[in-house]
Amino acid sequence: MTSDLSPIDTAKYAAARRAVDFVEDGMRVGLGTGSTAEWMVKCLGERVRNEGLRITGVATSKRTAKLAEEVGIKVVSLDEAKWLNLTIDGADEYDHDLNLIKGGGGAHLIEKIVATASDQMIVIADLSKQVDTLGAFPLPVEVIPFGWQTTKSLIEETLVNLDVMGRTVTRRMADGEPFVSDEGNFILDLDLKRIGDARQTSLVLNQIPGVVENGLFIDICDIVVIGAGDGSVELRDLSRGTIDHEPAREGGEENMFVEIDD
Repeated sequence: MTSDLSPIDTAKYAAARRAVDFVEDGMRVGLGTGSTAEWMVKCLGERVRNEGLRITGVATSKRTAKLAEEVGIKVVSLDEAKWLNLTIDGADEYDHDLNLIKGGGGAHLIEKIVATASDQMIVIADLSKQVDTLGAFPLPVEVIPFGWQTTKSLIEETLVNLDVMGRTVTRRMADGEPFVSDEGNFILDLDLKRIGDARQTSLVLNQIPGVVENGLFIDICDIVVIGAGDGSVELRDLSRGTIDHEPAREGGEENMFVEIDD
């Protein structure tokens, strides 16, 4: 199957397939949102079907919940699960300290709640998401609809005093209409270009009335699994301080998409 995939999809699949090896029978697992996370959910579904893996999933979006149920994963709310063994999710950017920008899919609020309610967070990505300094990808900030333009102005004023290179703030649109998150909120995308102090930026933004949460994930990710276009993977473990390289695997892909509607 991987021979039919583009190099970028091969990288996503390879990272997802390796990441689900961390999932053990009986675990409660946070299921991320986004194109790379979809590969992960499908790979987990393959293990459920082929190995009889018994897990409980907590989805970070309606889209992920639907896909998880389609592939045979039991989905419950975080309140039902209470605490998770592991969360696997994608990222829009990651730096050398495994700090992240997430929220390209507009689900970073729930993704952050789920990730911080887990013993461990594993991020799956490809090398194109790696940066020396966060900020090239626009930083998503979820805001409540009431007074959102005032909130936007407050954010713009706040950015003047932060160590960032750009200060353009735009409301996210989808098909000509304002994008609305699963929680009914708007997303403002901050084109900062470079974030000099991600921790300070996150703390300051979240103090602005009307801001629900931002897409900076600081000291949350433990491991990044990086897929390559040839199917090989690299594992970066922050707690162990190790970087491991693994060659591409053979086989196991044939039945991955059986009865799954993309």
